[in-house]
Amino acid sequence: MGKFINPFTDFGFKHIFGREMDKDILIEFLNDLLEGEHTIKDLRIMNNERLPETEQGRKVIFDIHCETDKGERIIIEMQNREQPHFKDRALYYLSHSVVEQGIKGTWDYELAAVYGVFFLNFTLDEKNRPNNNRNEGKFRRDIVLADRETGQVFNPKFRQIYIELPRFNKEEEECETDFERWIYVLKHMDTLDRMPFKARKAIFERLERIGSMANLTPKQRAQYEAEWKMYNDYYNTLDFAVEKGMKKGMEEGMEKGLQKGKAEGKAEGRQEEKHSIALNLKKLGVSIEQIAFATGLSIEEIEKL
Repeated sequence: MGKFINPFTDFGFKHIFGREMDKDILIEFLNDLLEGEHTIKDLRIMNNERLPETEQGRKVIFDIHCETDKGERIIIEMQNREQPHFKDRALYYLSHSVVEQGIKGTWDYELAAVYGVFFLNFTLDEKNRPNNNRNEGKFRRDIVLADRETGQVFNPKFRQIYIELPRFNKEEEECETDFERWIYVLKHMDTLDRMPFKARKAIFERLERIGSMANLTPKQRAQYEAEWKMYNDYYNTLDFAVEKGMKKGMEEGMEKGLQKGKAEGKAEGRQEEKHSIALNLKKLGVSIEQIAFATGLSIEEIEKL
């Protein structure tokens, strides 16, 4: 375990970005993310739980949900596990923030802008993404509603920003913008011996204090260590299962075996990591129903663990 917390555990992410008392860190990050567009002077952290409007509806829980001084709604999510329909989930989450703006009685349908900022510990559309110079090294995707033929923005009030962390490969000295410096620090934070860029930007000195393991209370440290173990177990299990599947496939014959091994490894890895995560959640006292929702496993499978 390093000198600083891992910001991509649930505790770490919300400890850094999700606390009202430290909202200046979130404001600075968002201003660097949206540099050249507009400046956020203030924001408030909102309740991250959205209850369904009907009994049949699904409850939505955001990682972080905030409202700026201009009324814009911003959802910030951290996703470590690859999901087959993650882009659909992102649309679903943002749609909630749009729909809840509706008011009873006379209303002219004017909406506040809604932003979704999604940190991903995996890449999107690896097979279908064009392999050209324009996409090389591109780790940030800005998605807007635009005219398909001209590319002109049709409505700027519904926006998604995806940050694909595996695609960011710059070293400390190669970072050119403050936004890139943020991504470098966040991606490597739990392995850093020192906090870089403090002389250039004071907020990184603040981030150093908040993210230091030494500054956590005993209760915070216990919560973080439990989550860090789950995070670490997930990646170790997935790596082992993929390697095991690839080895099995290679033994069955050259190219065909390699392809089969990759497929088996990924499938086996996903199942094993689901079981590992479910078991850890059970140990933490999370309800069977919540574990089933989070992992996709059946209640019967979870009860047998």
